[in-house]
Amino acid sequence: MASTKLTDVKPRVMVLGGCGFIGRNLVEFLVDNDLVSSVTVVDKVPPQTAWLDRKHQEIFDSQKVTFKSANLIIPASCENAFLDEGDPIDFIINCAGETKYGQTDPVYREGILKLSLNCANLAAKLKVKRYVEISSGHVYQNDKVAHKETAKLEPWTFVAKYKLMVEEELKNVTDLNYVVVRPAIVYGKGDKNGIVPRLVTGAVYRQLGEMMRLLWSKDLAMNTVHVRDVCRAVWLLCQRHADGGATRGQVYNVVDMGDTTQGCISAIVSEIFNINHDFVGSMLSSVYKTDLATVVDEINDKHVAPWAEACANDGIENTPLTPYLDGEMLTNHHLRLDGTKLVSTLNFIHDIPKINKDSVKEILDDYVEMKLFPKSLVL
Repeated sequence: MASTKLTDVKPRVMVLGGCGFIGRNLVEFLVDNDLVSSVTVVDKVPPQTAWLDRKHQEIFDSQKVTFKSANLIIPASCENAFLDEGDPIDFIINCAGETKYGQTDPVYREGILKLSLNCANLAAKLKVKRYVEISSGHVYQNDKVAHKETAKLEPWTFVAKYKLMVEEELKNVTDLNYVVVRPAIVYGKGDKNGIVPRLVTGAVYRQLGEMMRLLWSKDLAMNTVHVRDVCRAVWLLCQRHADGGATRGQVYNVVDMGDTTQGCISAIVSEIFNINHDFVGSMLSSVYKTDLATVVDEINDKHVAPWAEACANDGIENTPLTPYLDGEMLTNHHLRLDGTKLVSTLNFIHDIPKINKDSVKEILDDYVEMKLFPKSLVL
């Protein structure tokens, strides 16, 4: 019998935070495309309570997928998750960490910095071929230029602040062959924190029968990338270990080609819900900025009741979706990334080069099918 070449053996992969938004889509991508021999999903939230859609439930029930429950903030729990009696893990992708807006500083320090370093140090001990850290595109300073990976860093969200700390600390983890991914606003099935809050807001204004008015202007940069392209980029970077590409500590922006703005997203939302929208403008928004907390409270107070009414009308008793908007989501900060490095050096080609109505509506259709979004509000 001919011997099997090492290169013919499909890799074993561990996805940390695998029940989360990016994580679940990455697991689907790896299994659906038959890219791996096995996937170990590590998460503190079990699949049964993670609001998985039907497709993701089927994927997680696959024989290739093993779930491990762990709180990666706790060292002992983290160590237990990394124990493995099978063949060595080839690639570890860290999609874990606190992503909710409006948490306290200590929550982010533990839920991002401590968690990520626990995982990175254990991955180094396993001598994995590649460790991928999912960071944030919000680490760059606020201006209108498209930022390359070498641009000045000035994180403007709590999540980005601690993600950048993780990036710096990874440099000190010896024997860790790692790469950093900085995505733009990620959207796709399972999204809750990217563009979905704006979709829920659009639904609220359809329920109210009013025009949706937004702070700042249509030109506010809000660059996007579909989760499927994030998954494809991550896998490409994992594969590059064999030929010396994407050397240790390399950083890659992952962003689509559409240079998405607030105007682009708002136009899509308005078309989906058949509503009109307008922008307050920079001058008046700057006045609001002096007391943004009060403005945000007033906006959220206005949204909560009609959303609850719409859900009740459609028989939705429980949903993870909310019209609540945190102040960090409403600041006048441009998110504009330059993705040339990934495209030019690794020949990456986007599946979805630009956000469009169809790619957004599939998110809503998925939630409608799960009975988590009012069907009556979606055209």
